[in-house]
Amino acid sequence: MITIYKKSENGLAVQPEFISGSWINVINPTPEEIARIHALGVPQDYITYPLDLDERARTERENGELLIVLRIPYFQGKDADVPYITIPLGIILTDQYIITVCKLENEIITEFTNGRAKDATTSKRLRFVLRILLSTANKYLNYLREITKAVDILEDQLQQSTRNKEVLDLLKYQKSLTYFTTALKSNELMMERLQRSQLLRTYPEDEDLLEDVLTENQQAIEMTNITSNILSSMMDAFASIISNNLNTVMKFLASITIVLSLPTLVASLFGMNVHLPLELHPNAFLYIIMISILISLVVVYIFWRRDWL
Repeated sequence: MITIYKKSENGLAVQPEFISGSWINVINPTPEEIARIHALGVPQDYITYPLDLDERARTERENGELLIVLRIPYFQGKDADVPYITIPLGIILTDQYIITVCKLENEIITEFTNGRAKDATTSKRLRFVLRILLSTANKYLNYLREITKAVDILEDQLQQSTRNKEVLDLLKYQKSLTYFTTALKSNELMMERLQRSQLLRTYPEDEDLLEDVLTENQQAIEMTNITSNILSSMMDAFASIISNNLNTVMKFLASITIVLSLPTLVASLFGMNVHLPLELHPNAFLYIIMISILISLVVVYIFWRRDWL
């Protein structure tokens, strides 16, 4: 799908045809749409590289066209095997257009198309790119906060759990953090390369914006590392907690089994076909019940004092 946007007084307006100074958003293009973009003078590889979900973050320049590939966060859903992953987003800069290419619809691009992104001016192409980079770093931070909240909820559930479900849920978020760590570090290397080049020095204020992008990205890296370390420690600790909870349940069940077996033992003894005490007493049944209850209470008290029950 190809959508063309142009900055207007009311924000980004959709255009029917390619216009100089416009932003061309390409999502999961068909071969015909790829050929249409290629006809603008864009190398075909620049269009297909970001469609590979395993493409790493990097930059490439050919015949004046610049390709920037960055890894952006993507939320698959809480029920997915890995709730949060990263996918490549390609940004192609030509003399006339800004072209973004991605395999999937994502919240980064949606922020711009819905007008929620600040200072999204298609005429200032480099600043537009930096806004995308800044939005990406902020989205990482937002997703990391969501992961932290989800982990806090699982932490409360794990304290009383005897199952592996909560630990497996933690493992999902651990995988997400691994994806985030790898993507953020590759994005950082790519942006540092852009900073060292002369590409982003057309406007002095762009340098400050790039510094903000690098700062936010570094904050996301640190937050990811901290959350990952905490989560790893939690998984080890809660694996022990689950084992201890299970041991407590088994200890309780074993104690109850012993307590319940004592009246059965007494009843078995007095049920033998031999001469027994109280066999001719009119209140023998009541005495036997009282003896059974007394023995059980004594055992319950002993177990309670030893913290076995």
